[in-house]
Amino acid sequence: MNVERDATDAKQGSIADDYCYLTTTGRRTGRPHRIEIWYAAHGDTLYLLSGGGRSSDWVQNLCADPRVLVEVDGDVRPARGRVLEGGDEAERARSLVFAKYAPRYKGDLTGWRQRALPVAIDPAAR
Repeated sequence: MNVERDATDAKQGSIADDYCYLTTTGRRTGRPHRIEIWYAAHGDTLYLLSGGGRSSDWVQNLCADPRVLVEVDGDVRPARGRVLEGGDEAERARSLVFAKYAPRYKGDLTGWRQRALPVAIDPAAR
């Protein structure tokens, strides 16, 4: 999956580029749990922000089993998720997602950017 985009593409992306679909495995049921979510790419890694922090079902599922499926523009791939607990990569995630969506969002995303829990989705090893 080649999801690398330059800054211009990220700000002017297509509607299909607005969201990715993340499928986790339910930690209690074992059933697939699919969400549509904003994302930003850096190299082969996708960054997501959980507005619900660790209480979001998808984050709890990912912590229980980091194996996920991610779909971007109709391309579905296996991947591994990890919660970012701070540091440079967490700030990169916040900055990239904010830069992609803030210019076209009608509200103020500053508080959400600061509070949301950053998550990285890396390609699964083949």
